Order: sequence, then structure tokens, then C-alpha cells
Amino acid sequence: MSNQQLIRSAHIWALAVILAGGCWAMAGKAGILSQNSNQNSNSSQNANKMTSQDRNFIMDAAMGGMEEVELGRVAAQKGMSAAVKQFGQRMVDDHSQANSELMSLASSKGITLPTELDQKHRAEVTKFSAMSGAEFDREYTKLMVSDHRKDVSEFEKESTRGTDPDLKAFATKTLPTLQEHLKMAEALPGAKSGGGNMNSNRNSNRP
Repeated sequence: MSNQQLIRSAHIWALAVILAGGCWAMAGKAGILSQNSNQNSNSSQNANKMTSQDRNFIMDAAMGGMEEVELGRVAAQKGMSAAVKQFGQRMVDDHSQANSELMSLASSKGITLPTELDQKHRAEVTKFSAMSGAEFDREYTKLMVSDHRKDVSEFEKESTRGTDPDLKAFATKTLPTLQEHLKMAEALPGAKSGGGNMNSNRNSNRP
């Protein structure tokens, strides 16, 4: 075989190797795209499978949990009694952790939760921020008792009647903390002197 034939043969083999490598790379990329597509499809399917009760619960819990943190910060700063200040800080700590867990859970199911308070909840935080002294302690205590009674009821309902197993597990895990919050709120100064009728129609699912 002449040198020209050897060179030509080598070129052919080199071209074949390059083409084969390109095919393998394209196949690998296609596999990755297909895997990502399947993952996105599964997330979308998980979101679509969630019942209206579960979806309403997770959305309300996310919004309510964020408001609880905001109001807790206000209470820790503006509360007149040490008990209200400590309770407010406890709300910030516990609900921040629960909110983070709920956000991760929702993300795994392809659900986007709100990251900021809506106009109604923001207006309520603003209203409490304008209060001070005994008035703040009194109204904040009433709100916390009323809201946590509703929260315990809603989380009990989700933990027993919810259809999404992960969301049921979250509600079951968080329920004892909410029950403890309710007992703490009921023990605050002035809790026994008034009812919890303030904003009785609010969505108050708070993790």
C-alpha cells in the first residue's frame, strides 16, 4: 500500500472516530434532555394530581405563615409586656422554619408558592405596626388566640383528610407546634378578657 493510500486510510478512520464521538455526544445530550423533560413532566403531574383542598391548604398556609413571621417581628419590637415580646419572637423562629419546609415541599411538587404578602395581609401587618403599648398587646393577643384556634382545626383536617401524603405528613408534624402556640397565646396577659372575633373571615392557615 502506497503512502498516499495509507494517509487516505488514516484520514477515513479519523473521520469515522470523530463522527462516532459526535453521535455518542448527541445521544448523551438527548438522554439528559429527556431525563429533565421527564422530571419536569412528573412535577407538573404531581401539581395536577393535588386536590383543591390540598392546593388551597398549601397556598393559605404559605401566606399565613409569612404573615405570622411579620407580625411576630412587630410584636418582638413593639410589645409592651415581656410575654408578648417573647411570644412574637417564638412565632418568628417557629414559622420561619415551617415556611422553609413548606417551600421545599411545594417546589418538589412543581408548585410555586407566594414569597411576599398579598395586599390584604400586608395591610393587616401595617395596621398592627401602627399600634403600640397596651393596645398592641391586647389586639395582638386576641388575634393570635383566634388565628391559632383556626389553624389547629385546619391542620387537623389536613392531617386526617388530605390526599397528598407529603402534605399530610407536614400537617401532622406541624400540628403539635401550633397546639403549643395556642396554649401560649391563651396564657398571654389579657387573653381571657376578650374574644377572638377580629377579622374572623381571614384565611389563617399558618404553619
